[in-house]
Amino acid sequence: MKNYTIREISEMFELPSSTLRYYESEGLLPEVPKSSSGQRIYSDEHVERLKCINCFKRTGMTIPQLRKFFIYEADEAAHIDKIISLLKDQEQIVNEKLIQLQKDSAHVHHKVEYYSEIKHALENNLPLPVWIDED
Repeated sequence: MKNYTIREISEMFELPSSTLRYYESEGLLPEVPKSSSGQRIYSDEHVERLKCINCFKRTGMTIPQLRKFFIYEADEAAHIDKIISLLKDQEQIVNEKLIQLQKDSAHVHHKVEYYSEIKHALENNLPLPVWIDED
């Protein structure tokens, strides 16, 4: 098992060290031991926890929800229904975001095509195209 400094973890996850200390203070990164000189010593377990935190944060999960998840996870058998419910709720949020992102992506693509047509018209002294919504 490898150990990591706060700088290494910070670089690995592109997070400021203050965020790592915040996660620790919020109970998301529990039991981070310190060296005799007071430096935090992170393990592979912390790396795996941070991967999970980053994933859930990207989906929009809040710090209180993350805290709840990790509390539930500490005693999976007693909280399995709560874990499943929390994750299903988050999955629904992610699916809604994906649907919206697909719509937004299509709109941006349509704009790229439109402005490319404008460029073509300007370069060839042609009439400018008219925007047509694709709803």
